[in-house]
Amino acid sequence: MPQAPLIATLVAGLGLAFILGTLANRLRLSPLVGYLVAGVLIGPFTPGFVADQALARQLAELGVILLMFGIGLHFSLNDLLSARKIAIPGAIGQMALVTMLGLLVTQAIGWPIGAGVVFGLALSVASTVVVLRALQEMRQLETDGGRIAVGWLVVEDLAMILALVLLPAFAGVLGGNFNGPNLNGNDLFTLFEPQTIWSALGLTLGKLAAFFAIMVVVGRRVIPPILHYVAHTGSRELFRLAVLAIALGVAFGAAELFGVSFALGAFFAGMILAESQLSQRAAQETLPLRDAFAVLFFVSVGMLFNPMILVEQPLLVGVTFLIIVIGNATAASAIALMFGYPSHVALTLGLSLAQIGEFSFILAGLGVDLALLPEAGRDLVLAGAILSILVNPLLFAALDRLTPWLKARERTIATQEGKSEPPELAATSLTDHAVLVGHGRVGSLVAETLQKARQPYLVIEERQVIVEQLRARGVDVIAGNAAQPGLLEAANVASARWLISAIPNPFESGNLIEQAHAINPRLEIIARAHSDAEVDYLKKFGADLIIMGEREIARGISDHILSRIDAPAAPVADQSQNARQVDPKPMAG
Repeated sequence: MPQAPLIATLVAGLGLAFILGTLANRLRLSPLVGYLVAGVLIGPFTPGFVADQALARQLAELGVILLMFGIGLHFSLNDLLSARKIAIPGAIGQMALVTMLGLLVTQAIGWPIGAGVVFGLALSVASTVVVLRALQEMRQLETDGGRIAVGWLVVEDLAMILALVLLPAFAGVLGGNFNGPNLNGNDLFTLFEPQTIWSALGLTLGKLAAFFAIMVVVGRRVIPPILHYVAHTGSRELFRLAVLAIALGVAFGAAELFGVSFALGAFFAGMILAESQLSQRAAQETLPLRDAFAVLFFVSVGMLFNPMILVEQPLLVGVTFLIIVIGNATAASAIALMFGYPSHVALTLGLSLAQIGEFSFILAGLGVDLALLPEAGRDLVLAGAILSILVNPLLFAALDRLTPWLKARERTIATQEGKSEPPELAATSLTDHAVLVGHGRVGSLVAETLQKARQPYLVIEERQVIVEQLRARGVDVIAGNAAQPGLLEAANVASARWLISAIPNPFESGNLIEQAHAINPRLEIIARAHSDAEVDYLKKFGADLIIMGEREIARGISDHILSRIDAPAAPVADQSQNARQVDPKPMAG
């Protein structure tokens, strides 16, 4: 029977990841732990079957491309630019601080400066896949901390692209080997390959500028119309194929023609497509493949890990791990605090960046090839990456429990310091109105309905950019977190008719509902949920109506079908099982 390394790698990687991921979930650990251990077991450093590492890395790249494309579909260019004031100086500052820590450690053990620079840089760049996966699972992607983290990652990716281009040019200065430029015939810019450090820098910046210009100017005019045309054919198969071709094609073209990473190219392709009405459908079509190949990314990382280094260099592994987790988290959180962000946002950002991944492996490998970094340094980077990725889900779980305490502490400190209430907390004069908490994807649609019905409403929103936009439109809005003392009173919840919690975090929503119900027991409280467990949780705090997206979609489809066959409408599921029933009052005209 002929060898089939691709099929063998897929079967071994996905099969073992499924078994160990299920076991990890059973033990109340993140499935990522199982995926990483699966990679270790089929890697070259453990006995038994050894999967093809080259194939595994390429399959993992598909997962990175699809994941970044999906993230881009949920972002707009304005969202990205809104974080630039902190993301650009913050990412550069954090990378510089952590690089210095790595350099100090290598100097202490006698490595040359070149090795220290490469080692420190490798420890300073977070894994895009891990960060976005964690933010999605914890529903933190649309928060201030999540948006800043995405902007921060983009800046880090750009910085690493520059580092990978400039490192060979600096190799001789840093004590390594470099025999001249490596020409790539597939590159449009081959005729202008760098011969000096400054030309290398200029060429790289020129490529990046050309890529961004093409994506913003040409991509906006080409990508959405293509998908709209395919959608009008009525073929789901062709639509799915078009989405995959665009995601993979743009990512590959960005890497080959402009030297941009696959991840960054796919992210910008998704962000351009996000302006189209078909963005949600595109995200749904890529979801199954994205999740499957993302698993292979973690398996491929596990395959690189040599467990023996834990025995041979336990002290250095421990120091590397602490620099990655403590160093990155502390640096990023401190910078966010310096920019005036609250502690819970700073901590979310810090913990998001407390691990390393794909760019670190590439940089360490290049450092070894250029004789700058010893192979022991690459092993330490891999060990630190594995350990940091393992603990990252635990850090986010702790963050989820710490966030309410941090917010309460911030309010207590503000009170003790005698800080006056900000002007936006002045009490509203509205009565018999709706208080809408959150103006994201769900909240903005609810606001449109209230506006069309001429129902008075007030919005509570944390993101300052959204607050300013609403004020410019003449909407009553209060900036801040709804759980902040005095904020619900300023929103005049005591005289309100509805409280609508459109925020995705069930813990924050439960706290908010409990406070509002205590102020006004007659208040009709409406909330959103993503699962039956969240429904039960919110019901416990006094929500009157809890909407779960999947159930409402099924209800709408069923009611439409029943209306066509002249049958009486029947609920898909008894709503009384999920929330306390109320007699809804008609909206004020």
